[in-house]
Amino acid sequence: MQNFWDKIKVVWMDALLRKRILFVLFALIVFRLLAAIPIPGIDTVELNRFLSNNQFFGILNIFSGGGLSNLSIIMLGVGPFITGSIIMQLMTMMIPSLKRLYQEEGEAGRKRFTQYSRLLTVPLAAIQGFSLLMILQNQHILSNLSAFSRISNLLVVIAGSVLLMWIGELMSEFGIGNGVSLIIFAGIIAGIPTHISQLIFTFDVSQIPLYILFVVLGTAVVAGVVVVTEAERPIPVTYAKQVRGAKVYGGGSTYLPLRVNQAGVIPIIFALSILLFPQMIGTFLSTSSNAVLLKIGHVLASFSQTTWLYSVLYFILVFLFTYFYTAVTFDPEALSTNLQKNGAFIPGIRPGAATSAYISKVLNRITMLGAVFLGLIAVLPLVMRAATGITAIALGGTALLIVVSVVLDLIKKVDAQISMREY
Repeated sequence: MQNFWDKIKVVWMDALLRKRILFVLFALIVFRLLAAIPIPGIDTVELNRFLSNNQFFGILNIFSGGGLSNLSIIMLGVGPFITGSIIMQLMTMMIPSLKRLYQEEGEAGRKRFTQYSRLLTVPLAAIQGFSLLMILQNQHILSNLSAFSRISNLLVVIAGSVLLMWIGELMSEFGIGNGVSLIIFAGIIAGIPTHISQLIFTFDVSQIPLYILFVVLGTAVVAGVVVVTEAERPIPVTYAKQVRGAKVYGGGSTYLPLRVNQAGVIPIIFALSILLFPQMIGTFLSTSSNAVLLKIGHVLASFSQTTWLYSVLYFILVFLFTYFYTAVTFDPEALSTNLQKNGAFIPGIRPGAATSAYISKVLNRITMLGAVFLGLIAVLPLVMRAATGITAIALGGTALLIVVSVVLDLIKKVDAQISMREY
């Protein structure tokens, strides 16, 4: 505990760190203010009725950073930017030039790659905004709007999504941590007082053992996420001795740390983004006057968290996206080449292709553990919800994963900044 307070003191006494943290706090205040400004023409009574126990919009609200609960001007949140990033990541597997841009061309290549994701955000925000506004209009939440008002609302939510993306990137550049993750984190934290008040109002003495079980499971999940996120598989690396003139260089030993969960919480976000599409289309079509479209809409809308098929697909998608994101961000062949160029080798393994194959083998094994764990943690709240009937648990599990991962990442970045100041 003393170490924690010492770090707080170091952070506050350092002018640059203090400035970065204050910038993040200021950006989050601006974000919460924007989330409180609603778009015109909302029927609040219909909105509260529609959002009550609506799991689909509950998950969508997480991605919007809490902006969807009152249909604010940033109701889309960072969802379009996340979707654009997912599409760009998928395209790296199909377009070699994009993969080289992301993995081999350094910081400049990543900046161009991110720029493409930004440009893709605008049309995606237009599509998602139009679909969402039509759904709300068909549910009579937005009523008596002229054509001009509908176009104005669409432009406002597109601009709000782009503005929030810009705020997130400013937080990443001038603050500490990943800005987009911090926005989602802030939206989840902002909803905690509401959930606590609901729990107090619905408190039942007979359910105390169930509440205790939730607390125990929640603590175990948090501990498990921390352990797996921090777990590493070290691969020993030795540098060959080099003789230059009368001096001998190199000859040292170190290790290459491979994380059990290289992808972090990204597979959860990717999987949820994919699973949201059928429900959004189904909700949109469920108000159609065409009998065929209406039937399709009901089938797609029934694909919700209450079905076992949803849980199975959720687990499979999280599992696959863990491998996919690890493959995109970690290239064993490039790592093997860099080791060979620097005169380093893994003891007992020949340099070159053999080293690449060995690293791939180890990475696949530890990623298997990370993917299975992440998939189980993702579907555990759905299983608990099915056993207890409490719908809020499903949302809480996803939110818990995001919160723990963001906090761990933020702590690491603060520690890195403190270490740089000490050096």
